[in-house]
Amino acid sequence: MTQPPYRRIAAEIRARIADGELRPGDPVPSARDITRKWGVALATATKVLATLNAEGVTRSLPGRGTVVAGPAVPAQPAGTAARAARRHEGDPDLTRERILTAAIRVADAEGLAHLSMRRIATELGTAPMSLYRHVNGKDELLVSMMDSVLGEDPLPARPPRGWRAQLELSSRMQWQGFRRHPWLAPALSITRPQLIPNGMRHTEWALRALDGLGLTIQQTMHVHITLFSHVRGLALNLEAEAQAEQDSGLTSDEWMQTQEHGFRVIAGTGDFPLLNRLVNSDMELDLDQLFEFGLGRLLDGLERHLAAR
Repeated sequence: MTQPPYRRIAAEIRARIADGELRPGDPVPSARDITRKWGVALATATKVLATLNAEGVTRSLPGRGTVVAGPAVPAQPAGTAARAARRHEGDPDLTRERILTAAIRVADAEGLAHLSMRRIATELGTAPMSLYRHVNGKDELLVSMMDSVLGEDPLPARPPRGWRAQLELSSRMQWQGFRRHPWLAPALSITRPQLIPNGMRHTEWALRALDGLGLTIQQTMHVHITLFSHVRGLALNLEAEAQAEQDSGLTSDEWMQTQEHGFRVIAGTGDFPLLNRLVNSDMELDLDQLFEFGLGRLLDGLERHLAAR
């Protein structure tokens, strides 16, 4: 029976890995490379990478692409792991700060889905159980991670003049923080807010900016949550887009180009005249532009609302 093209290509890449041509950590051909070299459709190329990932032969790293997975850790004789754990438990170099830094580094490079106590221990070259002498678990560590990255750029001691300038400043600082750490937006919760002091500083900043403008404290909080939801809502796309780019080997613009013909066919049926006009325009879905546009319109509306009061 003839193999499906995606299985044949996956087998060829797997053979290159087995022969040592591609070593652990080396990038494998992207979806775009596969379509060029093997002359297959993008969907087939994406299936090749998904197959290799599912087999554990490769893994996708945000910011790096799909790479050869590391070699399997050989089974240890009974008692070896326990002895290693005891040895590392007394390691004076292992501190909460080192664990926190390593956790942020892993989340930045690989995404929140790959963050685990075992993965952090591997990053530090220690036993997983040794981490629990310094942190109670992943949930507590994640809160500390969020607090740490939200404090990277402190809000200024002297705010700019005017409530609008103050809200613009804090919103842009949040957006840049989400851009540096794409895992941050999915980790933060609005309905079940975590106890994050540096996050509370942003809330206090927004409440202070609007204080004395005729809003109740509840209304002021609603304004803050509305603005923050805009920032975080767009930022939720950052980690997903990074993962999609690694899985497909295509940037968002390149992916849109692969869909352009289909969009034109559907939009050109006559049922979607405005979409047809949009497809034939030069519009780009740039997240930074969407952030600035949405922030401006929200503050415009708030300004009119306050003036009407």
